[in-house]
Order: sequence, then C-alpha cells, then structure tokens
Amino acid sequence: MSIQLECYNLAKTYETKRGPFSVFRNLNLKVRTGEFVSIIGHSGCGKSTVLSMVAGLNEISEGAIMLAGKEIDGPGPDRGVVFQSPCLLPWISALNNVLLGVDQVFSHATKAQRRQIALHYLSQVGLADAASKKPTELSQGMRQRVGIARAFALEPKMLLLDEPFGMLDALTRIELQDVLLKLWAQKQITAMLITHDVDEAIFVSDRIICMTDGPEAEIGEVVTVPFERPRDRKTVLADPRFRELRQHIIHFLNERSHMRRSLPEAAARTPSSAAA
Repeated sequence: MSIQLECYNLAKTYETKRGPFSVFRNLNLKVRTGEFVSIIGHSGCGKSTVLSMVAGLNEISEGAIMLAGKEIDGPGPDRGVVFQSPCLLPWISALNNVLLGVDQVFSHATKAQRRQIALHYLSQVGLADAASKKPTELSQGMRQRVGIARAFALEPKMLLLDEPFGMLDALTRIELQDVLLKLWAQKQITAMLITHDVDEAIFVSDRIICMTDGPEAEIGEVVTVPFERPRDRKTVLADPRFRELRQHIIHFLNERSHMRRSLPEAAARTPSSAAA
C-alpha cells in the first residue's frame, strides 16, 4: 500500500522572551493510504500542533510534511478538518454550511449537483431531516455531525480530526464514533485523530502514535491495533487483547511518557517503528 502522509524530522519551536521553546522535535511518521492513525499523549505534547501543521494552519519550524508526494505549504481542500467545536456559521442552515466547501471544491458541477452532494453527506450522518435548520437549533452532537459531513463532502485525501468528540457526553461520543467509522469505511480516506481517550483510540485506529511529554516531546512508541475491520464494539471490548492494549497504553501515559531519550537515540528508533 502506498504512503499518503510523510513527516520528516518535524519540529515546532516558538520564540519566547526566555528564548526558544520546543514543543516537539524529531517527529518522523509515515501513514499509509487509507490508514486510520491516532495520536495520543498528555496535554502539552504537541498533538494538536502536529495536526494543525498537517492541515497547513501552523508554520513548520523544522522538517517537512508531504501529502500524496507533495510538500504542504498551506491549507487546502485536499485536507478535511473536524475540530472539537465544529465552527459553523450560525446565520445559515446546516445545508449551507456544508455547501460552503462543496461550492469551492466542486465549482465545475451544477448548483443542483453540489446541493445533492451536501444533502448526501448530511443524510450519511443522520441529518437528512435537519438540513434546513440553523446551528442554534441543533444540539452539540448534531452540530458535530454537520462538521463531519462538511469534511467528508470535500472528498479530501486526508481527514484530520482534532478531538472531535471531546465536548460530547459518553453516549453521543459513541454514536458519533460509529458514524465516523461508517463514513470512513465507505471512503477509505487516510485519517489522523487527536484524542485523550484511550478506548476511542483503540476502537477507531489501525495504529496509535504515543507521544512523550512536552516540552521537546517525541514519538515514544507506535502501537499496532490488532482488530480486523469492520469492528463490532461489543466484540472488541470483550476481547482480552483490548484490555491488554488498553493497559499497555495507560502504562505508557502514566510511566513511560515521562522518560527522556537522547536525540540521537530517538532519531535512530522512531522512523523505523513509525514507518511500519
């Protein structure tokens, strides 16, 4: 399978009054086409910063990011982004919020065709009957469904998800995980999820990127999730491997994420494990 996303020696440094502040360094990662990866780690390790750099919304301090063989130098419709808050325009309908991107990406299509694309994805996330409603008339979970529909409607090469379910209650989070995976399975879009939720990372991912603590965070370990797709939640949760994997990642976050490796050692170990 081909490689869709490549991060080479990626680093993020901010200039402060006390001097340079390194968020993370030496991040090397390859993501295969159609693969679903999650990045997990404590606050301050640079998870969301990595995603925003892939999205082209945050300047790269060192290294490079390649998407489908081309270096990223800014935002573009080849990346669909879903944030923790869906950032919908409150004065227009759910349909028109989705159409904002569709009209740009599919400008060659007719107005009726673009409308049909937007309606299709709203239907896919369960909002066929709410297309005419404004965001203020929708629950938080429904607004996030609009955000998911908007991202998929662009038919991007890469789906970027920055803690999209972090503000939702447990039941709604589970429902939207299933909605996300259903759409992802249909399109097989390469996906990157930022999350604090270990269970979520295991259930949705092919691989989990575990970050050490910041500042100067690094990739501490890359964990392969062994469950076949499509996944049934009850079956996965009942599998002894789920508990073992969960304990392994929690142990990393509680103990090993605090440990430091030397830069040469990290450079030697990280790319080989991340590129698997």
